Amino acid sequence: MAPPKKPSKIKKDSKKFQKGKKKKKKNKNKSNKTVPVDNKAIDSEWWEIFWNKNSPDLVAVSNVPLDEEEGFKHFFRISKRTFEYICSLVREDLISRPPSGLINIEGRLLSVEKQVAIALRRLASGESQVSVGASFGVGQSTVSQVTWRFIEAMEERARRHLKWPDSTQIERIKSGFESSSGLPNCCGAIDATHIVMTLPAVQTSDDWCDQENNYSMFVQGVVDFEMRFLDIVTGWPGGLPISRLLKFSGFYKLCESGGRLNGNARTLSDGEEIKEYIVGGGSYPLLPWLITPFEGGELSEFDSILETARACAVRAFSQLKGGWRILNKVMWRPDKKKLPSIILVCCLLHNIIIDCGDRLHSDVALSTHHDSEYKGHVCKQVDQEGKIIRAKLAKHLLRGKEKGSCA
Repeated sequence: MAPPKKPSKIKKDSKKFQKGKKKKKKNKNKSNKTVPVDNKAIDSEWWEIFWNKNSPDLVAVSNVPLDEEEGFKHFFRISKRTFEYICSLVREDLISRPPSGLINIEGRLLSVEKQVAIALRRLASGESQVSVGASFGVGQSTVSQVTWRFIEAMEERARRHLKWPDSTQIERIKSGFESSSGLPNCCGAIDATHIVMTLPAVQTSDDWCDQENNYSMFVQGVVDFEMRFLDIVTGWPGGLPISRLLKFSGFYKLCESGGRLNGNARTLSDGEEIKEYIVGGGSYPLLPWLITPFEGGELSEFDSILETARACAVRAFSQLKGGWRILNKVMWRPDKKKLPSIILVCCLLHNIIIDCGDRLHSDVALSTHHDSEYKGHVCKQVDQEGKIIRAKLAKHLLRGKEKGSCA
């Protein structure tokens, strides 16, 4: 319905009044005009303001540490030193875009540091945009804008923290797995997890509905012995079998074509050669480059050794979803095109913590399995060459164990 028309008998004198009013309003706006700040300068005040507002002395939250350094990690998952590094990665991108709308309640433009802090808090806590905004004195729309700007910048600038290792790095990874589990020539461990979400009715699909009747998106990752992600694939519906998820990945195609896991073979003590491989759980197929447990626990000792190596991937996902809680809460009607970017950036942040020599608090990782409500399906696919390689590994490991017990 159109708005009602103004009365026709408007006094001419009122026009003069309105003109003066507009002029006054214009002058008022001019006097309060925001003065742009130099975003290249380091903002060191934002943390003091945030801490004073959200410290345990003022907020009835028992799990917030009293120490400021520990409190910083509690809120943002990272140390101040790692925070400064992340700011340095995204600074140019965050200051190169128009800053319209990105202001706080005092009317000042948000510094790069405050933008990064808002985005990290949103990803780390998984709290609503309203709640995160309230803790920083900004509105919901600002939290949304800032978080997405940060995600886009990280996708572009932090990619080097998640890539397949070169030949020197892969040798170090092999040594790490052999030291921790005894497996020779092992290059990684693979696992997958569900990111639960809700979808509008028009987007519902059986593919997105998984075995627990949740709408979810898969994330598959290959990790090293330090729980660093070496490769991830995401964006696929959670209703897929894990074996199909694997085959849809670029990692699978590279391994099958000889473009990956194609390094030096390892000669065992009995003269047998073992090519490079990764380890996975029973939901994955047994392949020449992917070793899985024996079905039905035929060789429980070997499976136990395999599980020690595979546990790196399980723990990595528990830390990922525990550290970046936005992935462990139901994503409320996410944009399916944007969700993979959110997942990737959380994986990048996970790796940056490791690469910077930082660490998560011990109580941050999920106390249960990262997919605690999901029961894994056993994949029946067995490649004959993979079967032979697994038998060689089992023979080598069990022989070594017997020698050790005799000694």
